[in-house]
Amino acid sequence: MKKLVVLGAGYGGMRVLQRLLPNDLPKDWEIILVDEMPYHCLKTEYYALAAGTASDHHLRVSLPEDERLTLKYATVSTIHANDHLIELSNGETIPFDKLVIGLGCTDKYHGVPGADTYTYSIQTMSATRRTYEALNNVRPEGVVSIVGAGLSGVELASELRESRPDLSIKLFDRGESVMSQFPKKLSSYVQNWFIEHGVDVSNNSNITKVEPGALYNHDERIESDVVIWTAGVQPVNVVRELDVEKDRSGRVVLTPQHFIPDHPDLFVVGDCASLPHAPSAQLAEGQAEQIVSILKHQWKGESLPEEMPRIKLKGVLGSLGKKHGFGMMGERPLTGRVARILKSGVLWMYKYHSG
Repeated sequence: MKKLVVLGAGYGGMRVLQRLLPNDLPKDWEIILVDEMPYHCLKTEYYALAAGTASDHHLRVSLPEDERLTLKYATVSTIHANDHLIELSNGETIPFDKLVIGLGCTDKYHGVPGADTYTYSIQTMSATRRTYEALNNVRPEGVVSIVGAGLSGVELASELRESRPDLSIKLFDRGESVMSQFPKKLSSYVQNWFIEHGVDVSNNSNITKVEPGALYNHDERIESDVVIWTAGVQPVNVVRELDVEKDRSGRVVLTPQHFIPDHPDLFVVGDCASLPHAPSAQLAEGQAEQIVSILKHQWKGESLPEEMPRIKLKGVLGSLGKKHGFGMMGERPLTGRVARILKSGVLWMYKYHSG
């Protein structure tokens, strides 16, 4: 049997499995999935797990079951692209005929001293569990600082405000206003929500150092019981170590057909791929659909399309606690209860179709 190895059970990897199993995988092929967890994790909801408003079990989706799918619960240590071989941290090696790399991202600390040592993360399930425990143990009326006011930081700050109304929550944003990539109306709505709900937003911030019990904004020392980092991501280390072309963010440069140039058997999906859109679950799923179509062309010996259709993104939705939200549906900004209801509906549909 020839081997299609999928590294990572994230949104991209899951969509590849869902589209190929049980009927669209050639009879002489098998799939090996490598992941640290025995289930697919809803990363878009990690903020709720960290804040204590969603259970661990609520963020899990079962992996597909098929006689031609083998699950390996392990950490990938090295990808030997030229040798068509995967090396795992337990010493095991896995040869492959085709490979889909969907290992996701990790925090990027931008060289800030102490940030990698003294901050908490919501980039992986295991890291989010540690963050939940730390937040759960913060003293009454303690101080929590969140560095980075993108989607993750905003959702975490708002959810934590509802979960722990006793806390002093500080949100540090490098821009003029939170969510500055969105239209002014939407950005102002989010900023005003924080003002009304007592979240201290520091715009034009510059975190210069983190140490036990404190961080520094410019030169000002700010005491904090817990510091959570949501100020940028980069591909995981094993992808950064790949000897292939990457963009300025460290993501792998791909052909229009989503494989590595000169390596037509090595595909990259999701946060590790250099794409014309910001990384998202929706983008990873759309890219995975196209990867499956290319695999089918290759298996049939057909010529590949020179260009792929533009991946259509339906929009972005974010939450502000359990009752309010914000987002963009196409060019239309949404705020308030409607946006929050839509986000809950999207999550329910995803779990329904994936479970």
